[in-house]
Amino acid sequence: MEMLTEYLAKGFMTMLSISMPCVLTAAAIGLVVGILQAVTQVQEQTIAAAPKIFAVFLVIIIGGLGFIKLLTNLFQEGTALAFNGVTKNQNYVLPADYHKYTKPFDNEMKAGNMNMPGAKEIMKNPGKVPYIDRQQRLKYDVAPKAPMPKPNFVETNKILGR
Repeated sequence: MEMLTEYLAKGFMTMLSISMPCVLTAAAIGLVVGILQAVTQVQEQTIAAAPKIFAVFLVIIIGGLGFIKLLTNLFQEGTALAFNGVTKNQNYVLPADYHKYTKPFDNEMKAGNMNMPGAKEIMKNPGKVPYIDRQQRLKYDVAPKAPMPKPNFVETNKILGR
């Protein structure tokens, strides 16, 4: 549990180290523009927005590679922790070689499923829809009416004469 809280703290520190330069730049630009607006008595709110956006954009461009490096280090550390630390630390996590002892799709992959009703007919006639009996085939109705109705599968087959 200590590993996870330590990793969470590293995540918060990474978040702060990435966002702090942008926030401080925006605050500094806001302070300077606010002082200039107070001195000149020009109280236009949109004047402060453009320099802030431009300055934060420059900070992201200048520090972008460093930000990416911090995030990739955090990600690599997290994956190493998840696959190496957590799996060996707790009893309820599956061991790394569990796939050697289990066969999850063993029953589905057997060729013995050919005794299902209709399976042999489906294999003999690929691409055709199998019907159990005539009543099941007739239960499909006409497509619902719409402004420009498109025929459903049954109507298309009737139109094409299949």
